[in-house]
Amino acid sequence: MLTVDFGRLPVGPGTRVLDLGCGGGRHAFEVLRRGADVVAFDMDAEELKGVATMFAAMEQAGEVPDEATAETVTGDALDMPFEDASFDRVIAAEVLEHIPDDMAAMREIFRVLKPGGLAAVTVPSFLPERICWALDEDYHTAPGGHVRIYTLAELGAKLKATGFVIGPHHHAHGLHAPYWWIKCAVGVNNDDHPLAKAYHEILVWDIMKRPAATRIAEALLNPLIGKSVVLYVRKPA
Repeated sequence: MLTVDFGRLPVGPGTRVLDLGCGGGRHAFEVLRRGADVVAFDMDAEELKGVATMFAAMEQAGEVPDEATAETVTGDALDMPFEDASFDRVIAAEVLEHIPDDMAAMREIFRVLKPGGLAAVTVPSFLPERICWALDEDYHTAPGGHVRIYTLAELGAKLKATGFVIGPHHHAHGLHAPYWWIKCAVGVNNDDHPLAKAYHEILVWDIMKRPAATRIAEALLNPLIGKSVVLYVRKPA
């Protein structure tokens, strides 16, 4: 399940990409499949072990184009162990909402990105996120949870103040917002509730099969209740 549109963030052979806060590695895997060199960066060393295992499995299965490389690096988004201007692209998917000093993280993204380089920054959309916060306090008070709700205007203003040129945006995962509302309504940690389980099965089916009906439904829902908003920015040349 990808949040970033690689039509707007083109990657390929010779492109060096940082997946900041990569989590389980979903975007890093797609970057590697497209032939780019990817660094999967996260503070969770255990999760990065799984990412590294998947990189190796992709290589074994012949899914990695010639010359493409992948590595995992553990560290802090506020003090990344990379040289200035060392990446052509940066992906920061669902990361900034977890970081109290979000603008310090934005400055680090700006620092490691090459002049003329592009970044894709995704955060939870305002309305779906606000409803989740209202339905269940545990959704955002758990350790490592979300510390703020962004408006698109706030996100863009902060990135612009950091030095980025603001580009296009879009929303994603319109089918996922209702799932999280259900989860918050029944208890965000209640994975066994029948309604939450049933909706989750629908989402898994959609991800695996991608039927036309749900693709059309999500395209219609994304501008209204897309769970994530994606903003594309450029570091001036």
